[in-house]
Formats: sequence, C-alpha cells, structure tokens
Amino acid sequence: MGCQMNESDSDNLTQHLINSGFSQADDHENADLIIINTCSVREKAEQKAFSLLGRMIALKKRRPEIILGIMGCIAQQEGAGLLKRHPELDLVLGTREVGHIAGIINRIEQNGERVVATDLSANSSNTPVINEGYFRGRLKGFISITEGCNNFCSYCIVPYVRGREKSRPVEYIIRQAENLISQGIREITLLGQNVNSYFSFESGDVNFPELLSRLSNIKGLLRIRFTTSHPKDLSDDLVRCFIRLPNLCPHIHLPFQSGSNRILKMMNRVYSREDYINLVNKLRETRPDIAITSDVIVGFPGEDEDDFNLTLDLVEKIEFDNLFSFIYSDRKGTIAQKMDKKISEDIKLSRLRILQDKQKGITLKKNKMLEGKEQEILVEGQSKKGDQFTGRTLSNKVVNFNSNTNMTGQLAKVVIKKSFINSLQGVLQSN
Repeated sequence: MGCQMNESDSDNLTQHLINSGFSQADDHENADLIIINTCSVREKAEQKAFSLLGRMIALKKRRPEIILGIMGCIAQQEGAGLLKRHPELDLVLGTREVGHIAGIINRIEQNGERVVATDLSANSSNTPVINEGYFRGRLKGFISITEGCNNFCSYCIVPYVRGREKSRPVEYIIRQAENLISQGIREITLLGQNVNSYFSFESGDVNFPELLSRLSNIKGLLRIRFTTSHPKDLSDDLVRCFIRLPNLCPHIHLPFQSGSNRILKMMNRVYSREDYINLVNKLRETRPDIAITSDVIVGFPGEDEDDFNLTLDLVEKIEFDNLFSFIYSDRKGTIAQKMDKKISEDIKLSRLRILQDKQKGITLKKNKMLEGKEQEILVEGQSKKGDQFTGRTLSNKVVNFNSNTNMTGQLAKVVIKKSFINSLQGVLQSN
C-alpha cells in the first residue's frame, strides 16, 4: 500500500525472502507468511491498512500457524503498540529493517518470538539484494536512491517514520540498475522523498545531476524518470539535464502544495509562489515540451478563501499536465497537528471538488494539444480492456492503440487521434 517507495521496499523484502528459501504464494489464503506494507502519509491510507489488517487477523484466527506481520510507515510510527493492540501479530517491521527480514523470520519460527524491529539508525547494506529472474517480465523498475527526509514540512509524517535523509552510494545504484536491465527492465524511476537533494560523499561527492549522467550511459536503459522533487533543490544543472541527457524523460513531478505564501510559510516549504513560478518558467524555457505534474493540499489549518483562491490562481497560471490533490488530515506528531483554526470537512471537500474540476479542464486541454502529433511510447502490453495495446509517452501520458502484432517492450511511434482526461487514443505508425 502507499507510494512507489513502498512498492520498491516490497520488492526488496520479497527478494530477501526468496533468497532465504521462501516462494511467493499466489493467494493469501495459501500463504504461510503475510506481511502488510503500510502507508501513514494520509488518514485514508491508514484506514485502508487497518481494514486489511483486520481481514488478515480473521484469516489467522482460522489458521493460527500463519506468521502475520505489518511493515512500512504505520509499523515504524506505532511500534510495539501494534503488538499490544493486536495479539495475532507476530512482527512489526520498521522502514529501515527490511534487509534483516530473514533473521527476524527465523527468530519467529524457531523461538516463537513476537518481534518489533523499528530501529531508524539501522544501516542499510551498500550491496543491493539481487534475485536473478525476479523482475523478468517487467519493463519498468524502481531504485530507491535516498532514504528519509530532512525537510520537516509541518504537515508531513515522513521524517518521523523514515528517518533523516541518507543517500545511497553511486555504486549501489549503478549495480542495481544494471541488474534490472539484465532482467529486461527498460525504464527506471529513481525514488526518494526528495531525489534532487541526493549527494553521495561515499562516491566522491556526487550530486543528483551527476548521478543522472552516469545512469544515462548504461547500455539498454531506454528511459529514466525520478520522483519526488522539492522546489528548493531544483538546480540549474538539473534543469539542463532535460536537454543534455537523451534518455531522461521530459516530465517532472514538482509539488507546490499551496499557492498562498502565508500557507507555504506555515507549511515550512521554504519557497514562495513566485519562486515556484520562476522554476516552472525556467523548465519550460529549457525544455518546452516538458510535462509538469504536482501535489497540492487543500484545507490546511488556517487556510481562508483568499488562500484557496491563490491556489486556484496558481493552477490557472501554471496549467499543470496533471495534479494530485488531497484534503489536509492531521498526522500524529507533526507541527500542523497542534495548529488551531482547523478547517471543517465540508469546506475541505468543497474546495477539493472545485480544484479538481478546474484541473480536469486544464488536463483535457493539455491532452488535446497533442492531437495530430506523433509520440514515442514504450509499449507495456495489453490495455485494461484487453482489446488494445497500451504504453506511455515520454511525458508519462497513457496511450492506447491497435496493433496486429504484440509490441510489448518495444518503442513505438503513434499519432494521437483523440484525447481524454486520463488517456490518449493513438494510431500506430509503420516503420
């Protein structure tokens, strides 16, 4: 559950388990070991995690021999309290303990222990876990290049559940990339709470633009993406990478969170709306076809109508390709949780609907600008309906198209014939 970082953590943990003799079950009903990877960034994600945990506890009551664990941000945040509240749980695994899973499971199996492993100072291995063949059949993969965050935005739980920021060595990232490519991966997304603050002292003072340059030279890597970026660390060198590196996709996810300087200050975002607009202008001047997506929160404590209108105004000025919008929810232990002037749920939901309706119109307008234009897509396989093939443009837009041959894994040229809010319809061009 949760973000791409959780997806990457789940892959790493699964490979550790396979290397220790486990095999993947096709259904939780047949599993001997079940671990739920959780997210606590927003209240809704937390509710989903506990709902799933309840269903798995019911299964364990029918099959007491199952080892049941919970990992990720909720595990890190709640720790031993989860074992007290849920006697059926055997394991609480923190965000930096994934590499120790084999030894922990052995303790549970051999000694009957109930284990809490939530040490944020635990050192991650500088050697990536590798299971040959695990990624075979996939085209896209993730590499976590940083752990944790140092920004302490007032609404965000991440620094408390993922720890302080730590960059992985360049050699670790290169080796993991080469392993993914050897198994058929053609597109890699670099992950971190703030990827553009990446800096490896262990590898000779390598910053994020230099890391991108080194990855760009790896044979067989067709596309590079990264997420998430913080505006305060978007350097001119990084902006220039979008024209300098041929396999760096022209798409950036750059959260702005609010269009009001007053709210941005309360959020501890350390930039202004003017700073953000200038960064977007710089990106578009350097790479006119770049797609820009973003995150925004509505209903932050103290947000009044003027603040919300400034957010709407920024959305109109920037014209994002897409926007991921959320209502504010208190997160335990954050500064914002203690703020007064909380906004009612009705007002938050009303503002969210207004914002999303506005963005839908902008997204459709941006997509329609692609009609009649040729786009290169990486073909991912059959579409959800199964009657077409699907892939993504360099700017990360979904394209569905007809083909008489299976082109999965190939780059294809399509001309966009029709645009919708969530996808594009294309016609395959002959070679």
